[in-house]
Amino acid sequence: MIQVKEFLDTDASYAETRANQFLAELKDEQIVNVCYGSILKSSASGVGFQRSAILVVYKSGESNPK
Repeated sequence: MIQVKEFLDTDASYAETRANQFLAELKDEQIVNVCYGSILKSSASGVGFQRSAILVVYKSGESNPK
């Protein structure tokens, strides 16, 4: 089955760190695609900061019941 796992930056952790940890658990042949995007968010005080999102598309060992 093809699955997608999303990793988002938070105030306490980075998407990159968690995505790399997840990818390290997969075999190379399980990885279909990795997509990255980022946005610039503004706080109430007007200070801008970047937030990243990483999507990992991978093949799981589970089959999709019909």
